[in-house]
Parts: sequence; structure tokens; C-alpha cells
Amino acid sequence: MRVAILTLSDSGYAGTREDASGPLIARMVEQEGHQVVYTQLLPDGIDPLYTTLCQLCDENRVDLILTTGGTGFSPRDLTPEATAQAIQRPAPGIAEGMRYHSLQITPKAMLSRATAGIRAQTLIVNLPGSPKAVRECLEYILPPLAHGLEILTGQSGNCAR
Repeated sequence: MRVAILTLSDSGYAGTREDASGPLIARMVEQEGHQVVYTQLLPDGIDPLYTTLCQLCDENRVDLILTTGGTGFSPRDLTPEATAQAIQRPAPGIAEGMRYHSLQITPKAMLSRATAGIRAQTLIVNLPGSPKAVRECLEYILPPLAHGLEILTGQSGNCAR
């Protein structure tokens, strides 16, 4: 599986805060045997993310895009809005599953606005911004995502049931 990782953070983009979540995602994905082919740190907001998502799906044709950050209540947290503009088919169960799992750990999980969906043959998933929440969510979703991506990319003849 070819994976792209996008970190959304105004302070990270400005160089005033180190990105800990993006490298964590890369390590976890690679430990599962997947290939990280692209990483980028972007400012919060819709336009930079929307443009990058479309390029990665339509031109680079990665299998999975994992975003981190920008899913909260801050006025600049617009990752779900940019993702919603880019996707062609929603995959709400992924974000619902992450929230359900995270609610077992903290009631603050209900504040996540993360979303997920498909554009062409690429799955896009919004992860939280904190490394702790990223780890918890990825540990939960990576195994079933591998199956879904096999179906999405035509590498499996099985239906999801």
C-alpha cells in the first residue's frame, strides 16, 4: 500500500512547533509493511489541503492518505471541510469507529470532527493532531483499512461484509 501523510498545523508550517504526529504515523504504517511515498506539512485551511489531496489522488495515485491535525473546534481547523470537498464517496464508518474507540478512553473524543472518504481509488482518513490520539486511532483502524484498500484498489475479489 502506497501511503501519503499530511500534517495540518499553522505553527508547524511556520517552524515554531515540531510535528510529532506525522513521523509517528509513518513509523506505524511502515511497521505494518506499507510504503510511505509522500509526506508534507501544510498550514491549516481548506485550499492547500484540498489542492494537495486532489493531486495525490488524481496524479500520484496513492492508495491511502492519512491527515493529522485540523479536526477540532478552532476556527482554522478545516481539515474535514477540505476533505469533504475532495472526496467523491464518503466512508463515515471509519471516523465513527475512531470516535467510538476513542470515547472508551476519553469523553473529549466526541469533539473530533474527523471524516473519511474515497476519491478515485484513494482512501482519505483524517486523524487527530495529538500523537497519543493518533496512535490509539491508527492501532484501531489499520487492520480493517488494509482489507478495505485491497477491495478499493482491486487487489481482492472479496466483498466487504
